[in-house]
Amino acid sequence: MIRRLGWSDVPVATPAVPSGDLRLHRSLTSGLTRRADDPPAVFWGVGDRGPNVSPRVAARHYGLPQLAPLAALDGAKIMVAPGIGPALARFRLEADRVVLEAVAPLRAADGTPLTGLPAPEWPGAETEPVFSLDAAPLGACVDGADCEGIAPGPDGRFWVAEEFGPSLLLVDEAGVVHRRIVPRGSEGRFDGSAVPVSAELPAIAARRRLNRGFEALALDRKAGILYLAFQSPLAHPDRAAHVAGDLVRIWALDPHSLTLLAQYAYPLDPAEAFARDRLAGAVQQADVKISEMTVLPDGSLLVLERLTLSTHFYRVAPDAALPSHFLDPDHRPTLEQLGQTGCQAQGLTILAKQRIFSTDDHAEICGDLEGLLVLDDGRLLLSNDSDYGTEGAATQFWLAAPDRPLPTG
Repeated sequence: MIRRLGWSDVPVATPAVPSGDLRLHRSLTSGLTRRADDPPAVFWGVGDRGPNVSPRVAARHYGLPQLAPLAALDGAKIMVAPGIGPALARFRLEADRVVLEAVAPLRAADGTPLTGLPAPEWPGAETEPVFSLDAAPLGACVDGADCEGIAPGPDGRFWVAEEFGPSLLLVDEAGVVHRRIVPRGSEGRFDGSAVPVSAELPAIAARRRLNRGFEALALDRKAGILYLAFQSPLAHPDRAAHVAGDLVRIWALDPHSLTLLAQYAYPLDPAEAFARDRLAGAVQQADVKISEMTVLPDGSLLVLERLTLSTHFYRVAPDAALPSHFLDPDHRPTLEQLGQTGCQAQGLTILAKQRIFSTDDHAEICGDLEGLLVLDDGRLLLSNDSDYGTEGAATQFWLAAPDRPLPTG
């Protein structure tokens, strides 16, 4: 059973561009979660840094050819409406539709808004160049965040994973960010932030590839474990390791102290395995990513792995932790250099995957899926990232029964 749910996007801005007004709407479903004490129909979402596109898209779709040369800059983005940043959202699931109950833009306790601008330059960390629609450099911001994952946190608050630091944010229902936790040694990158910053995460996290930082969060309430997944293989020790990499790190953390409990290696599918993308054109291994995960009642993880059009859902049991030396930035070969083949040769165990569902078998489901919840009856609630409508996409919610039954309880 596959069913698209009713939903209406919320307009937020109409920047003027030569090709006509660009109609932007709220994008609030980069990650989804539920808390144990929430009403049964209520769930929460988080939106990413704000409306942005590549220079090529801006040139082609918006009638702004003067922006095309900016594509030569690695990772360059056009911030279409810099005043719109990440936000927390409260939703309610009804029989055949999703209703938006509240939106809370993220901000510091003193009211300083979190922006969608990247973090400042820092040794060993990649930072993307960003520009306005008139090609003016926008620079960096110590209070910038690109939020992608969300999970219940202490005292009814939420942990939010973001890509720029990468970092974890402790956020309350009103959108107030109480803490920002960053990799050790990178705290100086956020000097002057309106949000209290502490460096408590392994330093190796700063080796994330540009725009591929922390992506997915999930809380195992029974075991007291917060799972955190990177989006892609680290660029460790260099960019080449990321490009060729086929293992993504998943961390198990104490949900209160954020002490690292274990590290796991999740094996990515080969790019050619994503049928809808393969049929649409050339595919690259570096584009395969994790976008979401959730904890099942038996303690296993359901992981959303995707390219663009195709999405695969895998169940994995976090039962094969890596040796601790893979957290040492100086250890060689790195996990990314070894890959699946190298780990097998060294007798290292990576997570075993069981496919639960694939949108390659259900062409009606849209691409760019980033939100995932498992409902009490075992059905999947899925959502896409509409990118604020910058390329004409709309937010979509889907209900889907997995091909394999999931554990309940």
